[in-house]
Amino acid sequence: MRRGSRLGLSLALAAGLADAAGAAPRAVLVGSYEWQGEGERFGGFSGLELADDGLGFIAVSDSAAVFEGRLVRGPDGVVNGVDSGPPVVPPSHHGTPVAAPMDDAEGLAIGPDGTIYVSYESYDRVVQYRDAGATWVAEFWPEAFAGFELNAGIEALAIDASGALFALPERYGPPGTPTPVFRMQGAQWDQPFTLRRDGDWCPVGADFGPDGRLYLLERDYWPLIGFMSRVRRIAIADGLVTADEVLFETGAGVHGNLEGIAVWRDSAGAVRLTMIADDNFLPAGRTEIVDYRVEE
Repeated sequence: MRRGSRLGLSLALAAGLADAAGAAPRAVLVGSYEWQGEGERFGGFSGLELADDGLGFIAVSDSAAVFEGRLVRGPDGVVNGVDSGPPVVPPSHHGTPVAAPMDDAEGLAIGPDGTIYVSYESYDRVVQYRDAGATWVAEFWPEAFAGFELNAGIEALAIDASGALFALPERYGPPGTPTPVFRMQGAQWDQPFTLRRDGDWCPVGADFGPDGRLYLLERDYWPLIGFMSRVRRIAIADGLVTADEVLFETGAGVHGNLEGIAVWRDSAGAVRLTMIADDNFLPAGRTEIVDYRVEE
């Protein structure tokens, strides 16, 4: 399909979803910032969590390193700096630092008690840590994860108000196959529902917002042009999806490879979407931190 036709189809789809939901919500760009750091483990960020004030953060890299710090925001709320401590390399269950090929971290979620959950690809599992990733607690290898295709495992983790952990794979089954949503309650896993998959859009990040809804970050890629990004807002009630809206969708190359998302409420009461880009440890990539504001 030609690029123009594909973009037109995407925009038409977004408009159709909004019309079906009634009043169309939307998210507008607040600003973006390129975080430049040093060290062989800096970069490759694929998971992000923020404190309620939108400043304190924890991010996880594809190298498995966990970074903790604070965002610096100007009076307009735009990120204009990052203060971060040294990376923490989590231990494996053997007590030694997690290393290749077991270190491909992707998803990140933090429980009410500060417990950190990280999903890993290649050897598909979810690992539980304390102390900002410094202390191994447990790891989970659900049988359902064994069927994931290579490099398409759990990319998105999110924890709801009850403490249940939700996990979504990047790809699953043939094109058009609904995305299964796995849930862990205690140490028990189930699959309460699926989400539709539109075209080549793939889940890469998720977070439950202060409004209790699930915000799903998805990406698409056009070779030689760049990444496309969009965020869906999903309402869940009694284990069923009751609403599913596209809040924004970018053209190719507008942002970097956005993979992590954190949702919070700013001082004006608006829901903010803060995302971080994975530079894939490539010179041409960039570690971009992007903010959008949801406007009703």
